[in-house]
Amino acid sequence: MPVVDYLKYQEMLENAKKNKFAYPAINVVSETSANAVLKAFAEAKSDGIIQVSTGGGEFASGTALKDAALGAISLAQHIHLVAERYDVNIALHTDHCQAKKVESFLKPLLAESRKRVERGEKPLFNSHMFDGSELPLKENMDIAVELLKECKELGIILEVEAGVVGGEEDGINNEDAPAEKLYTTPDDMLYVYERLSEVKDAQYMFAATFGNVHGVYKPGNVKLKPIILKQGQDAVVAKYGEAAKFMLVFHGGSGSSLEEIRETLDYGVVKMNVDTDTQYAFTRPIAEHMFKNYDGVLKIDGEVGNKKMYDPRGYLKKAEEAMKDRVIVACNDLRSTGTTLGR
Repeated sequence: MPVVDYLKYQEMLENAKKNKFAYPAINVVSETSANAVLKAFAEAKSDGIIQVSTGGGEFASGTALKDAALGAISLAQHIHLVAERYDVNIALHTDHCQAKKVESFLKPLLAESRKRVERGEKPLFNSHMFDGSELPLKENMDIAVELLKECKELGIILEVEAGVVGGEEDGINNEDAPAEKLYTTPDDMLYVYERLSEVKDAQYMFAATFGNVHGVYKPGNVKLKPIILKQGQDAVVAKYGEAAKFMLVFHGGSGSSLEEIRETLDYGVVKMNVDTDTQYAFTRPIAEHMFKNYDGVLKIDGEVGNKKMYDPRGYLKKAEEAMKDRVIVACNDLRSTGTTLGR
């Protein structure tokens, strides 16, 4: 199926919210990793979200250019083409654009989508994340409101964040963030709702923080408090009614127990970012291939090596398959397996 349009994306998110499941949102950095995700969603019969970070975009553009927006455009175009051959719905998203990168990353992507919309096409990306969490909340929302206005014009959903996801990922380092910043308060959630409601009928998602930490941690090392999501949702609903309930996003889920993940689904999480675990899944079979075929991959002692062993297609196929399998696990964990809406 084609990459979704605005109405289909809304339908996907409403379906998740109503039925208490979430879509895995998988970061990709190459055609190979994007292909793995597409294959996984198709096998799981799950609609899903594929996303590109600023670092992922830089990588995709090549080490000579390091142009995050250009790389994101390239990956998005590939996914638009290939997704046509699959029978599930795919939404495209950009991840963690901090305030200092809005002009170099988010604005060029919005401009590219505007060109497409003016030609009668769908926007390039279905949603974007503005991560203003390092700013005071008012300044964060001041920028978010202006971005939301532009996104609404183009049929794009905006994701925002209040509070800080701890740890380090993709060049964003919050390892020394104050503990209180890791937990979004009910007052914060009320303020976010009130500010974003200034843009009438605009669609958005909200990454509230509840102890989330990016990176690799053993189960039990990350101290999540999912009840914070319920408390914030209850505060918003009490003041503004059931329709005000947020569509929430879960960042930094590596190391979380399945019980904690499932609890967040009951509180309105409809999207969960998955990156660290799929990075490992992709790399593990490559490492195994290199260790097992050391003398074939390298030209040792004047020998010629074994082309079948050092041809990148051989080990990247293994990486694609392993990443695909890990994405299917995410679909099962988040209860999205078998929920595709079809056309």
